[in-house]
Amino acid sequence: MADIKTKDALKGTIKQLDKAAMVGDRMRTAYIATKEKAEHSVDAAENNPGEYASDRIENAVDRGTHEAAHQFDKAGRKGVETTRQNISKAKEGVQKFKERRAEQSLRQQTQAYRSASTQTGTRTAEHAESTIKQSAHSAGKQTIKTTQKATVKTAQKSVKTAEKTAKTTIKTTQQAAKATQRAAQATVKATQRAAQAAKATAKAVATGVKAAVKATIAAVKAIIAATKALVAAIAAGGWVAVVVIIVICLIALICGSVFGVFFSGEDSGTGQTMRTAVQEINTDYETRLEDTKGQFTYDVLEMSGSRAVWKDVLAVYSVKVNTDPDNPQEVATMDDTKKQLLKNIFWEMNSISSRTETKTETQITETDDGHGNIVQTETEVSNTYLYITVSHKTVDEMAAQYGFNQEQKDYLTELLADKNNSLWNSVLYGITTGDGEIVTVALSQIGNVGGQPYWSWYGFDSRVEWCACFVSWCANECGYIDTGIIPKYAGCVQGSNWFKERGQWAGRDVTPEPGMIIFFDWDDPDSGGQDGETDHTGIVERVENGRVYTVEGNSGDSCRENSYPIGYYEIYGYGCPAY
Repeated sequence: MADIKTKDALKGTIKQLDKAAMVGDRMRTAYIATKEKAEHSVDAAENNPGEYASDRIENAVDRGTHEAAHQFDKAGRKGVETTRQNISKAKEGVQKFKERRAEQSLRQQTQAYRSASTQTGTRTAEHAESTIKQSAHSAGKQTIKTTQKATVKTAQKSVKTAEKTAKTTIKTTQQAAKATQRAAQATVKATQRAAQAAKATAKAVATGVKAAVKATIAAVKAIIAATKALVAAIAAGGWVAVVVIIVICLIALICGSVFGVFFSGEDSGTGQTMRTAVQEINTDYETRLEDTKGQFTYDVLEMSGSRAVWKDVLAVYSVKVNTDPDNPQEVATMDDTKKQLLKNIFWEMNSISSRTETKTETQITETDDGHGNIVQTETEVSNTYLYITVSHKTVDEMAAQYGFNQEQKDYLTELLADKNNSLWNSVLYGITTGDGEIVTVALSQIGNVGGQPYWSWYGFDSRVEWCACFVSWCANECGYIDTGIIPKYAGCVQGSNWFKERGQWAGRDVTPEPGMIIFFDWDDPDSGGQDGETDHTGIVERVENGRVYTVEGNSGDSCRENSYPIGYYEIYGYGCPAY
């Protein structure tokens, strides 16, 4: 407001009024000049102090309005409110300033007019005063009203725009919040499901780890006992330690799987191994056969069929126990619980059935009439036959019975592959050399009754005493007959002579090795005792604690494991194949 040049305009007006007062005769001229000056001043844009001030104030208000809009954009609603207050104060200041300046200007002009003018001049001055006052007041009032209307309208428009923007922003934010909440809820549910899955996985992993650790302890115990030098190398460090650690880790993985059964031949601290469990079950099997015979009174016993080989039984056991979805267990160790599981599977795979039949037959009896003539007498006799049949289920039948999936079936196939035969030999029979192959075959036949597979293979149409047929069949399974290592023989004398002729013979007092062929000379009181010729034959399984363990066909009309003291008197001698 300090820039408004009000004094200069007033000086010009006062100077003209003074001249009119000093020259009376020029009153009319002064009056006319004053009237014209007053009329001209009403239309002038800058010569009238009120109009000049009004213009300046209007410009200032415009600048204030723009500045208010800028501050509103910058500070929002608070800025708009502040701008409204500033505009209100500015209007009040402008109004007061215009009124004060206009009144001051009018007082000065009126005083001049009244001092120098006549009555007519006075009326003219009063008229001019009224005109000037009205013009200034109207101009100021119109300017303020226009400025107020424009500013308020602009501010209201800005407020509405800001409110609309705020509502849109709030609505968008609420929608985003809802979307975020839904996403968060979905994430929480997914996380819960993942946590449950992770918990189940962790439980399964923990079960597997426990089984693997337990099996590893048993297996590594045997390894450490045999590799003390390597343990010392571990302490010293070096590549040997790395190799041993890798081997132990691999063993741990194997022990925790179905292949852990290949480690079950070692004692894990329970005093039991797979071999002891198998022997106990074999004894149970023999007991059941004898019990079946004892249930009947019969004249003729006929036994037939065969049981499942142990390799098949153990393969089914390993897969069934290790992959049981409800209670998986490692199979690298043996204890009472696992032995019972093995027994259950064995008897699910094998069964013994029996029946009796009475037949009336014609019996021919030969007698001497006392004159050197043989007389044949035919009589009708009634005989009771006891038929005992041993049958078994195959691996595929057991897989179907247990509902094995494809992965479990693949495990069975891998376990029974020929490349693993040496591992089965070690687990079942403790045989770790190639010479034990015939022993493995023989042991796999334990439980067969009647001998039909062996004597029919040899070429007989009906049952014969089949112990030699059994040994020959086992040798043929190993390829030893074709290579001339063991002869094909159906008579025991024929077999013993073959070895004697080749210098491959040992007496009864030697300590035999697995795979040797054993011959017996029975002490039969009904035939005069021992006659110096072989009556029976079998295969040496092992020697343990001063006893010779054998596998014999036609022992009680079945395949059995027997044992005798070294040097036992009924042992005739041993054939020693050149394996």
